[in-house]
Amino acid sequence: MAVAGGTDIGRVRRNNEDAFVIADLSEQGTSPNPPRLMSLSVGYRGILLAVSDGMGGEQAGEVASALALEALRRGTSAALSSLAPDAALRAGVELANQEVSAAAAAPERERMGATLTACLVHGGVAYVAEVGDSRAYLLRRGRLVQLTRDQSFVQLLVDSGGLTRQAAGESILRNVILQAIGRIPELRVAMSRLELRRGDRLLLCTDGLTSMVADGDLAKIVSGGPGLDAACARLIARANEQGGRDNVTVILADVSGPDVPEAREDGELADTFREDTTPQGPKC
Repeated sequence: MAVAGGTDIGRVRRNNEDAFVIADLSEQGTSPNPPRLMSLSVGYRGILLAVSDGMGGEQAGEVASALALEALRRGTSAALSSLAPDAALRAGVELANQEVSAAAAAPERERMGATLTACLVHGGVAYVAEVGDSRAYLLRRGRLVQLTRDQSFVQLLVDSGGLTRQAAGESILRNVILQAIGRIPELRVAMSRLELRRGDRLLLCTDGLTSMVADGDLAKIVSGGPGLDAACARLIARANEQGGRDNVTVILADVSGPDVPEAREDGELADTFREDTTPQGPKC
């Protein structure tokens, strides 16, 4: 895998409450916000990619996102010793929730929390976990598809037919999310599974990107060349050109290798992607 990531404060906020992690779980000591471009072989424990958007004001948001990612990495890695990859990723998310919740007990960090979208690439499969409204996308044979579904109030209205997608993007309630890391004792972790194909490109991002950049522009930049690091920089620049109202964080990852099957011309997403509909935790 070739992986690139970046984060930016934007044009309005006073500090950056976003963070991201790219971790080779077969190795030790990978830290959040790593170098912009990396080349990684997917080892026996896999590669962990994750973005987190902190909330809580002042320094609390920065603490929440950093703590969530570190607990996620540590918890997922430990759980891989005894659990299947999807269960290990869920265990990492649950540990992140516990540790951020405990840290939020301090008076100066009351209501601290974070979104979290994570992808564990293991054995030719990408396992995706989501809490909140940070997103994961797949670019396959030129088509960009959203893999996650925002856990937000406006998404609930869109799903019920009470609001159009365009109106949702303009609603004053668009930032109201239904759950966040550290905010409730038990989470309903949204899980999905994607069988990877050669040439797949994964995008993970916070809503500082998707609230600023239209779907068409997003697809054009993600599918463009010449390199992942340049594409990350263009995504962040585009969000800032459109107003940069929030921190923006992106990870792009390309899948290659002779053992990875090629995608069929029809894209075969329906054959390779599955959402886990098993209830986990309280219903939103």
